[in-house]
Amino acid sequence: MTSRLARFAALALAFLAAPLAAEEIMPLTEPVALDEAQPENETVGELAFLGGVVIEPGDAKIGGLSGLEWHDGKLHAVSDDGRWFVMTTDELDGKLVDVIAIEAGSLKDLKGKRLRKKDEADAEALVHGSDGSWLIAFEQDHRIWRYSTLDSEAAAADLPIADLAFGADSNSGLETLAMTADGLIACREWADADTPNCMRERGGGLVGFEVSPPEELAGRNAVPTGGDCASGGTCYLLFRSYSQDQGNAAAMVALAADNTATTLATLLPPLTLDNFEGLTVREEQGRIFLYIVSDNNFSDSQRNLLMKFEVLTARDDSALAPPPTKEADEATYETVSIVLETTMGDITIALETERAPITAVNFLRYVDEGRFDGTSFYRAMRLGREPRPNGLIQGGTRWDPKRILPGIEHEPTTETGLSHTSGALSMAMGEPGTANGDFSIMLQDQIGLDARPDAAEPVWQNGYAVFGYVTDGMDVVAAIHAAPTDPDLGEGAMKGQMIAEPVIIRKARRVE
Repeated sequence: MTSRLARFAALALAFLAAPLAAEEIMPLTEPVALDEAQPENETVGELAFLGGVVIEPGDAKIGGLSGLEWHDGKLHAVSDDGRWFVMTTDELDGKLVDVIAIEAGSLKDLKGKRLRKKDEADAEALVHGSDGSWLIAFEQDHRIWRYSTLDSEAAAADLPIADLAFGADSNSGLETLAMTADGLIACREWADADTPNCMRERGGGLVGFEVSPPEELAGRNAVPTGGDCASGGTCYLLFRSYSQDQGNAAAMVALAADNTATTLATLLPPLTLDNFEGLTVREEQGRIFLYIVSDNNFSDSQRNLLMKFEVLTARDDSALAPPPTKEADEATYETVSIVLETTMGDITIALETERAPITAVNFLRYVDEGRFDGTSFYRAMRLGREPRPNGLIQGGTRWDPKRILPGIEHEPTTETGLSHTSGALSMAMGEPGTANGDFSIMLQDQIGLDARPDAAEPVWQNGYAVFGYVTDGMDVVAAIHAAPTDPDLGEGAMKGQMIAEPVIIRKARRVE
């Protein structure tokens, strides 16, 4: 799936930044659906599926991935054979579409020597601490070691929470390490035993507690195999089960501060499954994403499967800001109201004919001459920040030579006093003097598009020209913005932002 050029570029960049001990890997991947029989199915329980890939073992024999941690914009993992991995993902509109680069290296012992024997090298969990170091849990020889960097020599951690694995079978040790504001949470690979399977640091002491698997996994020997915590205090645990008769199953649960567990989703056949052993949390603009990874056990019958989900119950979408009333402005500055009749509804706009006369009058000419009739809104640029939805929609003549008029003089916001606030209309252009019949509508404030004379780059010195505001129909703007986009359409920065079925502007007219 990864293009040869993209892999080469990613490899070159990684090589320049990586320590000499790291191995640079060009991974081969294939996309997977949540449900191969129904690819359109993109939800399970309280989770939204946001893409997944199979990572081929390749010549580097990638495998045994058992722990996972999102840190510094990349996924970090450890493996059963004593290696660490750093994976750079490729994501489009929030969806995981590829792994474009992997760095790998060997974990070291207390003397700086490579871990070689299975009983000392079986790394199962990792967490990045607040002090910048890494804690890695091993099983068989049950212990937690601290690493200043993943390629450094180990140091004994001497953490009381490691006693949770005391007396455990060689293959039932610590599978989960997670960090909260109070300290560590650890879970071992068992459930419904005499001893609680999880432990939490709290108030300077340790509290043991049991997290049982969801009812749907009852009788399938499901055990916790991965976990991570969000900044708000909620932790997320991964359960995994396997039997020869029933195959693989998995579940993800949310763990509250009082250790109450709530099932988010249970993954059962025919959903895409494998031997999931790692889970990590990624937080971005008020949303929580979960990545899970599977351990292929270096077997041809299992896969390195990486999948991404969003926790829908954690989503905090803000309502779209209402359009400005413009009452004060209309009393002082002249405006002309026009309506864009679209296939999704009407959008009413007040054109700033006094404050931005060149741009507003140009737009009115397109309206009066019918040059917008039959054009479309064809682009939805989405920003991954709060409040949501955020970004802009773009429409107009799409540089049709039969519709466009000559470019107009640029009116920067430093001269008009207008700004790219919610509902603002702004002219699309390549450089000052080229704007003609294409325009954008802001969903939220984007004042970074205003003119900034002190900016280093000319495009930001000039900014874009605001010439009106939506006064009614922001719900239609939001609906257009939410229309499906085609990941293969568009060029450069606009790739993936083109609306699959553009929303037609049936008619543009003045308000009588």
